[in-house]
Amino acid sequence: MSRTAHQDLHSEQGALRGEHPGRSRNPVIKVADLAWLEFEKPDLDRAEVFARDFGFQIAARTERELWLRGTFAGSPCMVIRRGRTSRFIGPAFRATERADLDRLARATGTDVRDADVPGGGKAVNLLDPSGFPVRVVHCAEELPALPEQRPLLLNFGTEHRRTNTTQRPPREPSRIQRLGHVVLETRVFGRALDWYLDTLGMIVSDFLFLDGQRGRGPTMAFIRCDQGGLAVDHHTLAMHLGPGNGYVHSAYQVTDLDAIAAGGEYLGERGYKRSWGIGRHIQGSQLFDYWRDPDHFMLEHFADGDLFSCDLEPGWAPMSTSGLAQWGPPATRDFLGASPSPQRVRDVIEALRGDNEMDPARLLGLLKAANS
Repeated sequence: MSRTAHQDLHSEQGALRGEHPGRSRNPVIKVADLAWLEFEKPDLDRAEVFARDFGFQIAARTERELWLRGTFAGSPCMVIRRGRTSRFIGPAFRATERADLDRLARATGTDVRDADVPGGGKAVNLLDPSGFPVRVVHCAEELPALPEQRPLLLNFGTEHRRTNTTQRPPREPSRIQRLGHVVLETRVFGRALDWYLDTLGMIVSDFLFLDGQRGRGPTMAFIRCDQGGLAVDHHTLAMHLGPGNGYVHSAYQVTDLDAIAAGGEYLGERGYKRSWGIGRHIQGSQLFDYWRDPDHFMLEHFADGDLFSCDLEPGWAPMSTSGLAQWGPPATRDFLGASPSPQRVRDVIEALRGDNEMDPARLLGLLKAANS
């Protein structure tokens, strides 16, 4: 097999002629990063207990809101507002400059408003094609950095950096550094993908397609921010076609593998449920460990992810469960969302009846990918 620009990098395949380019020719703006994620939950006290056990710090707490943060300087990672039910609201992205908000507001027919965030700021509130509220924010003040969880000093072969001392990582929460990415399921994958590329200037790192259906286009995309020559996370947003419109999981960076493992032991001792892990992904290469919070939302600890500049073109690969990890235990039914439930059955029926991108062939392809 002849070598390609993608082989041994992040995918053996690149795009075929006429396939989606993975970026917009003239986006409205280019967001710099995710800022935070917004949730509603009825029990903020219970949410705070899990947040501390998972490794978040508390940025602010009122009777109605809980703001969570990592150790890195910048914006908070998450806001949880008191609500009648537990639900994901949507993501907030960080604008590169304050002027980007004015440009975005003009292009979308919206207004620049005050952002309800510790320290103040401005925001433009949008709605993506899946129906998720999306904020683009510019914060007036950054949160200061907090003390870090130091990586362990490792010995490699003949490289001995640690002598006359032992290695004893403390059994404590993995200290979250920052929000890394969010994964969403959507019935209108193609429309949603183009919206994020055209409106927010994001670019695709990797596409996945269903076996035998590549000609119909991709069904999953790992999408990063475009900061030119500055290398950024392989994906800040990932989306895949499915029968529902909803949150899949969000990921939070920690120091290293020992922080993931020791933090996982800490969570397990406190009765939380691991969804899948520990392992290393293929797309993005992250070390991963997935957990469920008391409201059944999935959150990921990750470390050592790929960083790409704007120069890399999208890779293309078939969608399969076996292609999710280089090593680690088999992906669980819980992680895959494959456990049948009345809500999932309703989603499938509604999707197949609705005006969207789901049809019987797509559904069968997704089921095949989940079992491959």
